[in-house]
Amino acid sequence: LLLRWRRRRALWRKVAEAQERQERSLVRMEVVARRFREQHPSVNMVSVLSLPLPELSKKLRDGSLPPDHVFYAYVGKALQIATETNCITEFLRESESLVRKAKLMEKQGLLYGVPVSIKDSIDCQGHDSTLGFIKNLNKPAAEDSVVVQVLKRQGAIPFVKTNVPQSLISYDCKNLIFGQTRNPLLYTRTPGGSSGGEGALVGGGGSILGIGTDVGGSLRFPAAFCGICAIKPTGKRLSKRGIMSGVVGQKAVAAAVGPLAKDVESLALCLRALLSEDMFSLDSTVPPLPFNEEVYSSTKPLRIGYYETDFFTMPSPAMRRAVRETKQLLEEAGHTLVPFELTNVDYVIFNYCVRGMFADGGRSFAKKFQGEMEKGGTGLFFWLAKAPQWLKTLLSWISKPFVPRFSSIIRSMKENTVDEVWSLHHEIEDFCHQFIAQWKKLNLDVMLCPMLGPAFGIGYPAKLSVAVSYTMLYNALDFPAGVVPVTLVTDEDEEQLKGYKGYYQDWWDRTLAKAFHGSVGMPVAVQCVALPWQEELCLRFMKEVETL
Repeated sequence: LLLRWRRRRALWRKVAEAQERQERSLVRMEVVARRFREQHPSVNMVSVLSLPLPELSKKLRDGSLPPDHVFYAYVGKALQIATETNCITEFLRESESLVRKAKLMEKQGLLYGVPVSIKDSIDCQGHDSTLGFIKNLNKPAAEDSVVVQVLKRQGAIPFVKTNVPQSLISYDCKNLIFGQTRNPLLYTRTPGGSSGGEGALVGGGGSILGIGTDVGGSLRFPAAFCGICAIKPTGKRLSKRGIMSGVVGQKAVAAAVGPLAKDVESLALCLRALLSEDMFSLDSTVPPLPFNEEVYSSTKPLRIGYYETDFFTMPSPAMRRAVRETKQLLEEAGHTLVPFELTNVDYVIFNYCVRGMFADGGRSFAKKFQGEMEKGGTGLFFWLAKAPQWLKTLLSWISKPFVPRFSSIIRSMKENTVDEVWSLHHEIEDFCHQFIAQWKKLNLDVMLCPMLGPAFGIGYPAKLSVAVSYTMLYNALDFPAGVVPVTLVTDEDEEQLKGYKGYYQDWWDRTLAKAFHGSVGMPVAVQCVALPWQEELCLRFMKEVETL
């Protein structure tokens, strides 16, 4: 008992030190932003903050806007949003010297002078990548991740790291070290996750460009919930070297790194900068595919597949309306829309996604929590990862007639043999080829899909792990997928929600109806999807949706 008490005290001490560091970071931001304002009272910070990224970067490169004006404008705004939402974990103090150097440098690089926020799990030299785990505190990264190195070579200035949920396997944004991040549009709502700090900071206007990761929707949830844009590229399009992952080594569900921004043109500019010779030389496992300008700027009419539901997670009235209205606008603009029939999404979620990510029965996932004080946020998965196999089998059998989805999740969390894992990977490959064959039979260019929304109340994502079906499908397939906000929840949507039953009418469906409730005025997005390696086409489609 005494040993355990001492261990807990040592952990609390580490947490307190990290929280003090976070507080010092915010104080430092306040000091430097105030000092700059006092020394340059004529600088119009509001006009700097109002510039979209393409225009801002152009002004920075042509010298009409000095990098320090931009940097300190964003430091001040980021501090405000961090105070309101608790999204920043650390101010990268070396960013101040990067700004000073930038003033003396040649104005090279597509992102010259652009301040960029970085998700906690992406290594920045000299700083922790905690994943919300106490054991990862005071273990600064030895070097920058490849993505951060390329950003710097392109002239960008990484200036803050942002909050994540413990373990990253969640679409909320809370951990014991830094606490809960709130949605900048409504503080009682989650910003989404796991790139939740990024969603809150970019959504609140405290960062013009953010970098996050996505293994089940972790870029797309925060973007949709906070009313901004994001793209999850094909898993290997951008380097993941130096990026910590929630479940290390699993190959069934493809993780990806990607940008978040207020508009699609900003995402395209970021990908142009990242898909450069710098990236390909720093990580030779990334295919040397530069950004295809021709595909992105094409105006030829598109043939677009679409669906309103995946028949697993019943869409909220606003989600369904978002797809219908976007479909209609696209048709009016001269594009062809073709219904796409999704089948067996339940099988994909349970057998490919859950079973694929936890193929060792959740053992390596559970191991990450050893010695930690809190195991919240991940809810059901952590509990099942710790349960013995006989108990999982018994629970699965007992619950099957009453709660079939719960039974399927338990069954998917079993420990697999190597032979079974290989067989699973083969099955996922087959599924991917079948999906592409169905896509090509309809002669599609891209796909319009629902995106979960509006943002849930804080705490709901932990109870609704099953609601990741719309996003996680495209991690299993490893297709590029982006989100664009298209509408706001109306009173009529809220009224229609009273009839929401769900497809299974189980506890999850009843909880989902509550999670959607009371969201008038909150943004709702659609998902835009393309075939693997077609990020430029995906962005072109997103731009079309955004414009319409």
